[in-house]
Amino acid sequence: MTADTTALQAAESAPTFKLWKKMQEMPLGGLVGSWLFSQGICFKAPYFRTVRPQIKELRPGLCRVTAPNRRGMHNHIGTYHAIASCNMAEVAAGVMTEATVPPTHRWIPAGMTVEYNAKASKGAVMAVTRLEEIPEFGDEKFDLIVPVDVLDANGIAFVTARITMYISPKKR
Repeated sequence: MTADTTALQAAESAPTFKLWKKMQEMPLGGLVGSWLFSQGICFKAPYFRTVRPQIKELRPGLCRVTAPNRRGMHNHIGTYHAIASCNMAEVAAGVMTEATVPPTHRWIPAGMTVEYNAKASKGAVMAVTRLEEIPEFGDEKFDLIVPVDVLDANGIAFVTARITMYISPKKR
């Protein structure tokens, strides 16, 4: 068994990922489960509700989240607001981290760097985070840098973020 396999098996034991998989078995190809799961995430972290996120894909090391590009999220020039973009990045990074970190560990955001690359076009917004590899979850504390692209309807990354997650073993 390789280190990558061991890390993936540990990540797949994350309760959030297990719940996601179970909810994908619900009617309409998981649409109901995805909606309920997204509502649960917003219940746990109420501020996320401001962007109306919908988790579309989730597995250890990957999360795709969509949200409508509605007037309530616009800035003074009529484009998707920078802080709404940061909220989308944090939803994707947080949910992915929660679905990746095994139950033996805990995590908390420790920082975020953001680059505003362009104005968002009209249409839905998607935040995508993908880890190159699942880290080993041992006895040492570490920082996990989570890259996130916030894409407009044309697939252009109008915001890129790097969110530092502080990972540590739970006290026994």
